[in-house]
Amino acid sequence: MQIEIHPDAAAMGRAAAARGADVLRKAIAERGEAALIVATGASQFEVLAALVKEPDVDWSKVTGFHLDEYLGLPLDHPASFRGYLRERFVSKVPLKAFHELNGEADDPDAERRRVGELLTAQPIDVAFVGIGENGHLAFNDPPADFETRDPYLVVDLDEACRRQQLGEGWFDSLEAVPTQALSMSVRQILESRVIVCSVPDERKATAVRAAVEGPVTPEVPASILQQHGDCTLMLDEAAASKLTKR
Repeated sequence: MQIEIHPDAAAMGRAAAARGADVLRKAIAERGEAALIVATGASQFEVLAALVKEPDVDWSKVTGFHLDEYLGLPLDHPASFRGYLRERFVSKVPLKAFHELNGEADDPDAERRRVGELLTAQPIDVAFVGIGENGHLAFNDPPADFETRDPYLVVDLDEACRRQQLGEGWFDSLEAVPTQALSMSVRQILESRVIVCSVPDERKATAVRAAVEGPVTPEVPASILQQHGDCTLMLDEAAASKLTKR
């Protein structure tokens, strides 16, 4: 794991976007196409804003995949990740294709298998991800399943995760936060050739320290990133504030 500490979230986002865009350009040059995974949430605001402005990316040769989505949340809800990605990414660049997770599907198990088959049909060049306040990776809350090879899972959201969503202003009450989601599995995320993990904000500092300096453990799902061959952890000063090995 390589760690970069930037002055603020905007600088972090530009650096993350530049790293990911470089991977996409190289993949297109080598194979004529590329694929990426995009995350959502407050940690990705600056990343996606910078990514859509990156020059010389032939987006018509790029296929995108959705990292996770709440179950049962309408598309027009402010917290809908489908809505978030359509607004901040999909509508901004002319992608070859973008494969959403439909959290309103009548059969969530069939939906996770449908998108999983599409996901595993080609290599993933870069995955943009974040780290939750509870150390989660995607919606894999602790203790995360480090063994399953299923591309996507139906997962239960723990209270810490749900309180984070409430605290970020996506919902009016804890009761309104869904209790389940569709999430890319930990092992599937690790299949990405390159991982760019962006984490701003001091409220994530404890989770960052545990993921970077602690043992690899399902109790801190993001700690598994220590084992990836090409992962860059992009932090702002606030998120890096509790690291002891600066």
